[in-house]
Amino acid sequence: MDKREGMADSYSSSEFEQTAGDSTANLQWLNRTKITSRWGYQLVKRLFDIFASLCGLIILAPVFLIIALLIKLDDPQGPVFFSQIRVGQDGQKFRMYKFRSMCVNAEAKLASLMAKNEVDGAMFKMKHDPRVTKIGHFIRKTSIDEFPQLLNVLLGHMSLVGPRPPLPREVAEYTSYDRQRLLVKPGCTGLWQVSGRNDVGFQEMVDLDIRYIRQSGIKFDLQIIWSTVAIIFHPNGAY
Repeated sequence: MDKREGMADSYSSSEFEQTAGDSTANLQWLNRTKITSRWGYQLVKRLFDIFASLCGLIILAPVFLIIALLIKLDDPQGPVFFSQIRVGQDGQKFRMYKFRSMCVNAEAKLASLMAKNEVDGAMFKMKHDPRVTKIGHFIRKTSIDEFPQLLNVLLGHMSLVGPRPPLPREVAEYTSYDRQRLLVKPGCTGLWQVSGRNDVGFQEMVDLDIRYIRQSGIKFDLQIIWSTVAIIFHPNGAY
């Protein structure tokens, strides 16, 4: 059994639950009350999300049109956008939007590819995924496929910065430790994306997300956004 399995869903009054001699002593257990009581930070973060996502949707409108055209030229039969149910803050489900980067029946083909999963844990990643289209390789590598999530940010489903929103089937495999990722709004980008992304395993991703939640602040958010912009021009481990 994973050492994270079976831990209680509730959090202790200390920021991290650490018990001497316990195998979980080195894990980062977050204080839910401390996180939810940061009203000032949450208000500023939300106002910034609204302003930045609205500006982004307007400024990037020409890019949306170009990417839409390229997707249609690459695969005329399929839609430009792809939507999928994801799990957000406190387990709330919402519909997340992306530019379509895979073939139309990608979800139906997933079961046949699970044995080739290159990431341990509750996540599927495959470097040479045969479902990815030609233009899909480019927009995934540069994270341009994530641009439509600015609409999710504007609607309040997501934030610009936060843990990536998981699929319901992934959350079903979460341990109590992993579920700490759901204490805050998911983000378009986060510490995982600027720290190697697909070169980072699932548990390392969880640890990075928990580290972000613990250290989150306006300055830290802006640093992550700046690093994300740099990755668009100098891609890291995305595929």
